[in-house]
Amino acid sequence: MSNTPAELKYAKSHEWVKKLPDGTLLIGITDHAQAALGDLVFVETPKVGRKLAANEACCVVESVKAASDVYAPVAGTVIETNAKLGENPELVNDAPYEGGWLWKLQPDNLADVDGLLDADGYVASIA
Repeated sequence: MSNTPAELKYAKSHEWVKKLPDGTLLIGITDHAQAALGDLVFVETPKVGRKLAANEACCVVESVKAASDVYAPVAGTVIETNAKLGENPELVNDAPYEGGWLWKLQPDNLADVDGLLDADGYVASIA
């Protein structure tokens, strides 16, 4: 059974979103997604300053099994990427909700996060 923290929001495409106190968002892939991919060997995050549309493919995670796109769960501008993933892509496998986050986003509209799934909704979508 995968870990799905109740305090996060989720996209059906397996991204999680954490609202930070400053109104920005931390984004990563779910425990379910990282487990399905297997051991990650490469992560290509979006460039800082890139403007993203909701549901836009903007990141690639590559495992020993396959490469997969990661999508922007909401629209906004990338303000930081997880530099540690360049040397340690396995952080996504080891700690998908902590050290394995992918990018930080300044959302165009913070209320868009409310339209994402809660933990129960996400678990139901992958059942």
